[in-house]
Amino acid sequence: MAILHFLLCCVSLASLAASQNYTNGTTTFTNPILSATGADPWVIRHDGYYYMTYTTNDNITLLRSTVLTQWDDAETKALFTPSPGFNYSTDLWAPEMHYLSDKWYIIFTADPRSDSPPPEVDMYCDFNCPAVHHRMFVLEGDGADPWTATFTYKSQLDTYDQFAIDGTYFQHADSLYHIYSCWYRATDAWPANLCITKLANPWTVSSNFSERQIISVPSNPWEKTPYGRPFNDRLSSNEGPQQLTNPTTGQNFVIYSAARSDNRNYCLGQLELVGDDPMNPSDWRKNNQGCVFYQNPGEQAYGVGHASFVQSPDGSEDWIVYHGMRDPSNGWAARTIRTQRFTWNDDGTPKFPRPGYGPYQVPSGQ
Repeated sequence: MAILHFLLCCVSLASLAASQNYTNGTTTFTNPILSATGADPWVIRHDGYYYMTYTTNDNITLLRSTVLTQWDDAETKALFTPSPGFNYSTDLWAPEMHYLSDKWYIIFTADPRSDSPPPEVDMYCDFNCPAVHHRMFVLEGDGADPWTATFTYKSQLDTYDQFAIDGTYFQHADSLYHIYSCWYRATDAWPANLCITKLANPWTVSSNFSERQIISVPSNPWEKTPYGRPFNDRLSSNEGPQQLTNPTTGQNFVIYSAARSDNRNYCLGQLELVGDDPMNPSDWRKNNQGCVFYQNPGEQAYGVGHASFVQSPDGSEDWIVYHGMRDPSNGWAARTIRTQRFTWNDDGTPKFPRPGYGPYQVPSGQ
């Protein structure tokens, strides 16, 4: 997820057209899977369809497709367009759709004033802090079918009146948690860390501020911007957390985005829950060896991050859906949505491929 996402809706970028040949009998596709500029993809599979949301900035739009690798012809509908004047009226980022407690919920980031705090607020930040008023919000759907459900505003998730973006749900041992990108204090303006709180339900935080835990900070060279910068943490980030569970071993991971999202070095890092309590920072083990998914200059695949995970139609393969850029000099406006298959290492950790454009084999059962 990225700061200054307003660029996304304002800049049109001619990107590579997705080339998916399932309709003419062949079995390959190339990235990107959506020709339009797009970032922060969230994809799930339900009742024979893939559903996608991504940052459209002004609203929350849902796409539906029978295939994972071609979204240009997908059905599209706007699920939620906020009215002006609310805390969630502008800069809607990184929406995710989850089925929890027999209902569909959408968790998303937004702010009240187009990412532009007044000088009286900005002056307290250590650096310029346009996202200081971003918070997390929840919509609730009224039906079992996500395509026909009516989604209405449910609540703001409590982040203690502090910066919060890229929130996701994390499920463990019948408990529900909120993991999101946070600052140490309300006006820190970076670094962005990963915070966790416990939820009473999908829209209510049960942890108080003293119980909030920081489970990861951008402490490694590959998590900083520019790469390895020893000072000035501006825009050094841990963000875009996503739960990933090994379907065979049951190991629980949080795959998150690191560094700066408009930069070629944006990549994915990895936390593994090695204890029983997600609220205990020492129960998390961070892979400090480097990014687990990162740029591939040989294929002009840069800035790869903010991933979600889904299976092939027959359930036999695991796929990563992510955004990346071909020309990193164009920053946020250059991002497009891609997908590739990944596998698992012998120790149960995910084994991600090098990012590229293909052609690749379509998912099994497609």
